[in-house]
Amino acid sequence: MTLPVTALTAAICALLLLLTAIMTVKQRFRTGDAFGNASGDGALTAAMRSHGNLAEHAPMFLIMAALLELSNANHLMLMILCSLFMAARIGHIIGLNMKHAERKPPLPRSLGVVGTWISYAWAIGWIGYMIVIGNL
Repeated sequence: MTLPVTALTAAICALLLLLTAIMTVKQRFRTGDAFGNASGDGALTAAMRSHGNLAEHAPMFLIMAALLELSNANHLMLMILCSLFMAARIGHIIGLNMKHAERKPPLPRSLGVVGTWISYAWAIGWIGYMIVIGNL
């Protein structure tokens, strides 16, 4: 069985990971910080966290998407779920790298966080439902 929705979502996640890694390296060259963020530079922190946060969230979401796809979950609903996750992750990346007032996160970042949580909760609930009805 193929997993086209999961495969496309994984490919987009990989592209975003590559782009955020490049952004991080560019900031490292600019600040001269080879490891961590000794300079305390905000742009480097934002680049590091946009990459790290995606790397933290994408694997588990992709596992859940694959499990759902393998269990013949509704294809359209799975595409919507994966689209929500990707939009949330893109919003988070944009928001982390935006100029913003101190102590007030930009709206795309906040929407990205909430969208990621909704995606996770939806996938968790859906998997639980699929287990209960015996499809997983």
